[in-house]
Amino acid sequence: MSDMITADLVDLDLSADTKEAAARALAERMVALGRVTDLDGFLADVAAREAQMPTGLDGGIGIPHCRSEHVTEPTLAFGRTAGGIDFGAADGPADLIFLIAAPAGADDAHLTILSSLARQLMNTEFTTALREVTDPAGAAALIRGDATPATADAAAPATPDAPDSPASADSVAGSAGGPTKTAPAHK
Repeated sequence: MSDMITADLVDLDLSADTKEAAARALAERMVALGRVTDLDGFLADVAAREAQMPTGLDGGIGIPHCRSEHVTEPTLAFGRTAGGIDFGAADGPADLIFLIAAPAGADDAHLTILSSLARQLMNTEFTTALREVTDPAGAAALIRGDATPATADAAAPATPDAPDSPASADSVAGSAGGPTKTAPAHK
């Protein structure tokens, strides 16, 4: 999942209150990066897939996804919401939302993203870390497997907006493309 998710595709303060609004907010990030060419067309494909079967998973997780002719490359966006959004899971609303976009005809990419993400989401440490991470870059690194739950925030590079961000050996190595794993990644 190396380039499928970046910090620009993460919203840690998703303010949506419906699954449609959540999908729109995350899809707008994909459009801004040129990964989705037609927002409304893509959202229609997401809604059509959602109408087939709800995409909520137990544990507070929503995974709206689709293959669409409006997608230029396999992409994963992540949003976290405090209020929770109903994606049809038996145990209630989702606070962790993953929007998966795959190009039409890219069945293998779509299934690869889904299966990799599903394995990670079975790990309580991973979902807890996603609920606690404070930096979009750290969240993206965690989801990609470039950081462990214990190092997700440390993997985020310091930014000019946050000059007092802690700079550890892991964060410097992570920003330079060096190893940041301190334990096996969950893929």
